[in-house]
Amino acid sequence: MSNHQKRLAVPDSWPVERKEATYTTKAGAGPHGEGGVPLLIVLRDVLGYVDSTKEARFALGQDSVLVNGRAVSDERRPIGMFDILTFRERGEHYRVFPDEGGRLSLTSIGADAAGSKLGKIEGKRQVPGGDTQLTLHDGQTLLVEDADQYGTNDSIVVSNDDDEVVAHFPYEEGALVTAVRGAHAGRIGTIDDIQVTPGSSANNVRIEDFHGDDDFETIEAYVVIIDENFVEGADADADEPTESEVEEEPDEESEADEDTEVVDETEAEEADDEADDASESDAEADEESAEVDDASESEAEAGEEPAEVDDEADDDEETEAADEASTVAEADDESDVGDASDADAEETESEEASEAAAEGADAESDDAEADAADAAGADDGGDDQ
Repeated sequence: MSNHQKRLAVPDSWPVERKEATYTTKAGAGPHGEGGVPLLIVLRDVLGYVDSTKEARFALGQDSVLVNGRAVSDERRPIGMFDILTFRERGEHYRVFPDEGGRLSLTSIGADAAGSKLGKIEGKRQVPGGDTQLTLHDGQTLLVEDADQYGTNDSIVVSNDDDEVVAHFPYEEGALVTAVRGAHAGRIGTIDDIQVTPGSSANNVRIEDFHGDDDFETIEAYVVIIDENFVEGADADADEPTESEVEEEPDEESEADEDTEVVDETEAEEADDEADDASESDAEADEESAEVDDASESEAEAGEEPAEVDDEADDDEETEAADEASTVAEADDESDVGDASDADAEETESEEASEAAAEGADAESDDAEADAADAAGADDGGDDQ
């Protein structure tokens, strides 16, 4: 047998990518046969809790990973249908459940449901001593005393602590089942009809789809009886048996205790609701006070802004007044200069007029002197004659 496993050759149930690399981890010997997925692939490829085989070995060496309630140290240990994975440090619990196409997926469950697992009865035989041995789908064997009530294709819920049968689901019409292989893998429904085929051929099972889709048909080996809590949207405690499935009926005292516990739980829930309402009211009050503070701050900022605007307006007014004063002073200076120039012009004109008058007087005096001289000359001539 080869020690290598190519990705292209892995079973369809393995949740790995086929074309990312050539090889992958090969599953070791253990339960679930060829359909078992190595624990390393679950930790590294599905959950992403480790990045390498070395990290997976270190984590498993701390006994922090449990499979069906038992610590596992082998990273190649096969993980298969209905196994329970528990991570102590994280406080997480998962159930391995077939998804559409038959690929295995992980469903988160509660701590109570992680205490037991579901198994399909695939074999029933007597062993020395008169006991009856049941063989489950993962290879686990159990010894039971009352063998008449168990049959092949039935499902049972087994406790992880002591391997005791907690609940029993018979294989019959009306039972809730899921297809784990074939073309309808991952679909859930109720058995409508079991068709027994004569000879060596497998019996056919007609199933009414749980979600209202078309009915489908598959062979008997591909279906597993499941609990109602396995259906999507049901309670998290999947493996808890119902009252009709428990082998021993509870007495009146236990019923009274259960009623008291229910009442206590109801009161506790009401108290929690009231506390939540009070905390929400306080939170709303804090939000309102915060809004008031924000509003007051906004008003203060708004008040500061007008003050700043007023200061700017005052500065602008002072600047405009100074400009006007400077303009008026310049105008006055210009008017003074104009008046001075006008006075100079008048003085010049008066001086010119005075000079003209003086010149006219001088001319008249010259003419008078000339006339007088002419007259005197004329008188002298007459006397000579």
